[in-house]
Amino acid sequence: MANPAHTLAASTAADRAAPDVAGIVKDAALFALVTFGLCVPIVAFRTDLSQTSALDLVPRWGLVAILCGIVFIVRLAQRLILAGRDARRALTPAPDQATEAVGATPNAAQKVSAYALPAFLGVTLTFPLLVVLGTGGLGESRYWIDLGILILTYVMLGWGLNIVVGLAGLLDLGYVAFYAVGAYSYALLSTVFGLSFWICLPLAGLFAGLWGMVLGFPVLRLRGDYLAIVTLAFGEIIRLVLINWTDFSGGAAGLSSIPRATFFGIPFTADEDGFAAKFGLDFSPMHRVIFLYYLILALALITNGVTLRLRRLPIGRAWEALREDEIACRSLGINTTNTKLTAFALGAMFGGFAGSFFAVRQGFVSPESFNFLESAIILAIVVLGGMGSQIGVAVAAVAMVGGPELLRNLGFLKAVFGDHFDPSEYRLLLFGLAMVIMMIWRPRGLISERSPSIVLKERKRISGSLVKEGHG
Repeated sequence: MANPAHTLAASTAADRAAPDVAGIVKDAALFALVTFGLCVPIVAFRTDLSQTSALDLVPRWGLVAILCGIVFIVRLAQRLILAGRDARRALTPAPDQATEAVGATPNAAQKVSAYALPAFLGVTLTFPLLVVLGTGGLGESRYWIDLGILILTYVMLGWGLNIVVGLAGLLDLGYVAFYAVGAYSYALLSTVFGLSFWICLPLAGLFAGLWGMVLGFPVLRLRGDYLAIVTLAFGEIIRLVLINWTDFSGGAAGLSSIPRATFFGIPFTADEDGFAAKFGLDFSPMHRVIFLYYLILALALITNGVTLRLRRLPIGRAWEALREDEIACRSLGINTTNTKLTAFALGAMFGGFAGSFFAVRQGFVSPESFNFLESAIILAIVVLGGMGSQIGVAVAAVAMVGGPELLRNLGFLKAVFGDHFDPSEYRLLLFGLAMVIMMIWRPRGLISERSPSIVLKERKRISGSLVKEGHG
């Protein structure tokens, strides 16, 4: 005979788990109404230049209706999915323990992470060959290889900032300052003193690391929002100094005619001493571009390898302890001053390496290339990828840097939204939408679970509510 108390409890839980369809529809309608209000001043009208050189307002109410409908459907689907998840949790509650022992067999996420780095390495190593075969020639592949160089640059910057933000838990909004220090270090050393790229590269990293320590000393006692404000100010101070100190940095005009990198002393020229003649190849400007691609790939892999090695050393475990609880970290006898300084210095050093590569690739540097938006993009890559996750940072860099470029080639969207629709105009809108989706579905980043750096006797699963990085 069934227990009446259990029957009543089950029926009560089922009633609580039943979704409120009317409330969900009203919520989705409210989202659509807010979208309509935002679209009226931004999307509803387009300005076209008429034959009389006047601006005409062209209404686009159809596009507004499509966007509102998409928001309504997406919000409705999201609420229904979340309601179903809550219903399942109400009927089968999770265990109350914060930690639980798990088996030695890795789960699906850990299996994917184990194969992600070799897959990433395989794709990046063969990317120029695949692009050349796909486009039909070296000249035709220039755009895609340049895009690969840009993505790898941001991957390296993200991995460098991941040391400060992801491992040590220090919010840094002025990381672009170290990027600028590395770029201007190479530009000045090469143009004024005539040093080669291979000599300037480690020097640029050392100078950037020194400035990282200079930033680290004043902010040793700051945490959270105050630390973010100080680092933001540091980045702006560096940019303003570069603009106003014209005798040193060239001011707003920047520095040009920066020497190009050579293949260990062999220039990429059409002369008899050039790269093509030395190796018996037909001269092509693409030889230098492909060399730069593999150069930034090597620098990014060095950054990744050093980071993975450091997080297994005592200094890496000290960073993670500092991230979780600074007071507990001090109670264990860890010198938090040295821990913070090493995080700032090492992260800044890799930013300096990336800046040196940026200068040699562009052949020109100016303060406008190192504004706050660059710091925001790099920080967003780290946060969206999952703080502390190397693979997550790489995936986020591909999505954030390669995604907007991919929009330029989505011509089929004109068949849906009209011939005058330009996908590149909506890059920031789609970027904001992606951020909102990430905050709802993956608030801890794309990859918020990883294997612990050190294991004592047995692996344990830790609740995501107890740590900043996510359960693992």
